[in-house]
Amino acid sequence: MFQQRTYRINSRLLIFPFIILFFNSNPYAQERGKNTVLDYLISYPKDYQNDSKEKWPLILFLHGMGERGNDIELIKIHGIPKITQSDKNFPFITLSPQCPIEFYWSDHSMQEKVINLLENVLSNHPIDRDRVYITGLSMGGYGTWSIAAKRPDLFAAAIPICGGGDPSLAKHLKNLPIWVFHGLKDKVVLPEESVRMVNAIKKLDGNIKLTLYPDANHDSWTQTYTNKEIYNWLLSNKRKNNP
Repeated sequence: MFQQRTYRINSRLLIFPFIILFFNSNPYAQERGKNTVLDYLISYPKDYQNDSKEKWPLILFLHGMGERGNDIELIKIHGIPKITQSDKNFPFITLSPQCPIEFYWSDHSMQEKVINLLENVLSNHPIDRDRVYITGLSMGGYGTWSIAAKRPDLFAAAIPICGGGDPSLAKHLKNLPIWVFHGLKDKVVLPEESVRMVNAIKKLDGNIKLTLYPDANHDSWTQTYTNKEIYNWLLSNKRKNNP
């Protein structure tokens, strides 16, 4: 059966490997920063074994603004955590952190916390580091753009949905395969936000493509995350050097 757990790990303990292993066996642990707490869900494929020699692909998922806070159940409403609850054959380890209510994923402090969490998970699970992917919706789409630009070396591909970013960061993203999704009728985050990023990367001959749903409003994520083609596309990409 597909496994999904909630973790909260104290970051002050991360320097002790034996403590990490202890907390990884605990379905309730906590990663704590200087001033805020970052909760997250982690899920595993049904055939996952921590001591296996097999290396698994991982998807880092960033939720939208409505799922911020300290109720971890909120992030199961949309996107990857929702998919993993229903698809027992989902072939990825998934990591889904929760953003505190007073922050956004694109905030510098949140970018650092997400990256630190990801690197910790990568160090303590049998994950194929050449098949680590990032995706997010709405606020999480903005976070996908910003975190991928900050550390493109961590990722093999990215899927930002109904988000946007800073076109000046395109130079950091030109070598990363990116598939962008947005609804043309979106009034919450205008599709121009995605188009602006796509055009900036195209000018640099980047590896990017854009899907605009003609009849979709802000919810362009449901039809995206239920489309098996995106997962095949993710798995077709392996990490390259991203200067």
